[in-house]
Amino acid sequence: MSSEELDREQKFITLLYERLDALREQADGSVRSALSQVVGGRQDRLERDITVTEQSGRLATLDAVESGLCFGRIDLRDGEHHHIGRIGIPDEDLGHTPMLIDWRAPVARPFYLATGHTPMGLRRRRHLTTRDRRVTALHDEILDLDEADAAHRTGYEDPNGDAVLLAAVNATRTGRMADIVRTIQAEQDHIIRASHRGVLVVEGGPGTGKTAVALHRAAYLLYAHREQLARRAVLIVGPNPAFLGYIGNVLPSLGETGVLLATLGELFPGVRATGTDTPEAAAVKGDARMAGVLARVVADRQRLPDPVIGIEHDRETLYLDHEAAALARAHARDTGLPHNPARPHFAARVLDILTEQLADRIGADPLGGPNLLDASDVGQLRKELNGNAGVHAAIESLWPYLTPQRLVAEFLERPTHLPPADAALIRRGAADPTGLTDRTEWTPADVPLLDEAAELLGEDDGAARAAAEAERRERIAYAQGVLDLSLGSRTTDFDEEDESEVLAAHDIIDAERFAERQEEADHRSAAERAAADRTWAFGHIVVDEAQELSAMAWRLLMRRCPTRSMTLVGDPAQTGSATGSDSWEQILGPYVQDRWRHTRLRVNYRTPAEIMETAARVRRDTDPSFEPPRSVRSTGVEPWTLTAPPEALVRTAAEAAARESRAPGRLAVIAPAELHAELAAALPGASSGPDPDLTRDVVLLDPRQSKGLEFDSVIVVAPERIRTGSPRGVNDLYVALTRATQRLGLIGFGSPHQVSPTNNR
Repeated sequence: MSSEELDREQKFITLLYERLDALREQADGSVRSALSQVVGGRQDRLERDITVTEQSGRLATLDAVESGLCFGRIDLRDGEHHHIGRIGIPDEDLGHTPMLIDWRAPVARPFYLATGHTPMGLRRRRHLTTRDRRVTALHDEILDLDEADAAHRTGYEDPNGDAVLLAAVNATRTGRMADIVRTIQAEQDHIIRASHRGVLVVEGGPGTGKTAVALHRAAYLLYAHREQLARRAVLIVGPNPAFLGYIGNVLPSLGETGVLLATLGELFPGVRATGTDTPEAAAVKGDARMAGVLARVVADRQRLPDPVIGIEHDRETLYLDHEAAALARAHARDTGLPHNPARPHFAARVLDILTEQLADRIGADPLGGPNLLDASDVGQLRKELNGNAGVHAAIESLWPYLTPQRLVAEFLERPTHLPPADAALIRRGAADPTGLTDRTEWTPADVPLLDEAAELLGEDDGAARAAAEAERRERIAYAQGVLDLSLGSRTTDFDEEDESEVLAAHDIIDAERFAERQEEADHRSAAERAAADRTWAFGHIVVDEAQELSAMAWRLLMRRCPTRSMTLVGDPAQTGSATGSDSWEQILGPYVQDRWRHTRLRVNYRTPAEIMETAARVRRDTDPSFEPPRSVRSTGVEPWTLTAPPEALVRTAAEAAARESRAPGRLAVIAPAELHAELAAALPGASSGPDPDLTRDVVLLDPRQSKGLEFDSVIVVAPERIRTGSPRGVNDLYVALTRATQRLGLIGFGSPHQVSPTNNR
């Protein structure tokens, strides 16, 4: 490495961080200044809050990109050069001219795509390695073949361009996913920068970086379509809380802090889906037929009298019979509205029927002439009936107001419109009979049912709209009073002619506009507002482990993205859930037919060839033609196996984990869920449970929890039980075997040849 070149880069990095600190100080100063202001009216508070929100967000971004701020440089043939980093930073002396180029900018793209055969105008590509704010290494690739001998003279060239990539894939894991912004490969770059329109499916085997690519794609789309996506927000859907914790630092490190990360169980506001279903129950709930079942359940709640309902009013008894209620129900259904918004139409027709019945009795002419009541009399009768509690009780019994939670909880208590065997699988305890409190322990498989119920029920917001209108009128009246006061306080030091030239508040703004300006703004980010709004339409959705989602889950997600701007990431060979799918056509056909794009990542950057071959043999047992992604490296370390009788399985695993944990990096023990209680007791330092701490040295997981994660070492316990534990157990075992970046061990009570590793301990 040339010390002169290193010093030159160090000087630039020092200046760059000085500029970063200056920007941070400016943002922090703006926040402190805004908070210290004496605030008067609502408009003052609005301006202050906007400043605080914007500058606090800016501070969060600047803090998040601190580490590894600049990681590359491209030297053009014309003598210019650009430094590439996580965000763009303007030069203080040159206005908005970039001192640092954002990695997503078009001018930065040759850093990822240029080769010696296609240099894209570059003479040299430089990778900078930094620690804190110090440059620790430079790796140069000379792309101008006419200067090949120059690379030799530098003493720090990297002709293959692989040193930085291999350093990244060999680095010890931290329990958190690192971004790949320094090492994006050409096939990955094409996916990251692909059009945001329509559905893009990114398929790739273990270790191909599909999750990292999807996250960088989200960051790129937010950069390229900032106005649209920042307003509508981007949703990242992950398979479990542990996975979301694992990827949680990636987007902030790329300067994007406004993205919503959620599991499927978190996509119904107000519900925390912490319960668990049996695989069989989840399969029933996830089946597409549940949409029709719930529609019939809602229709069942639109009842008819059997045979009649009597309603006391004054000294009269009115009757609502089957035929009259059927007419009212048909009228409400003909509106095409969901259940709750259609309810007022049903109620209005019932009131009409009862009013007519009462008017016929009271206003009947004894001599057989026309009714003695006029329209105003009939209107008064209707008003009185509308205040009758018995009338409203009858309406509630025939067409009740329903919440999604109440409907689904009562359905799960008494499943209808299902075969008895399926009903038995999903039946659970009694729901709250009032429907006012949510005592149900919801499961992730319930959330799509709740969402479907919400669509079928709708929201009768008539009362809320009336209250909002009343509040608006009150604000206008108050604003008019303020304006009138300003008019009354107009100075009298002018003569009549001069006074006509003086503008008062009421001359430039009317009461309604003035009232609107006083409304409190919603200062939450788009992601925060989206998390609280079930009907929010996202600008783009990224779904990881997309092959695992049920048909009902896809109905929920498609409602969240009417534009169908989506990136789906997954691998059908890793499908483990009974509700999952083995083909993208099956998932997407009902929504976009064949109007979707498919791309495949074929290079494995995580898993050494020795481990990948062991895992591939497992898959070839059921699919002889299976070909895994090609590993970029070989460590020379073969997977090892141990056999133990069932009664010694946990003890043997604990002893092996103690030995393995002495090696550098993090260790995952992956075992069937039924062994976790014993293993957790035998591994006192291990983190386990539904949301384990992945930064701990030892983590205990089941195969489904391990999806998308990676560890330096992995011990798979009872692989034969994983294989036979579910209809897709082979896929679960394949997932477990491909989580390691360095070392893999298997401990079982069957023959080690069941998983075919070659090194027995």
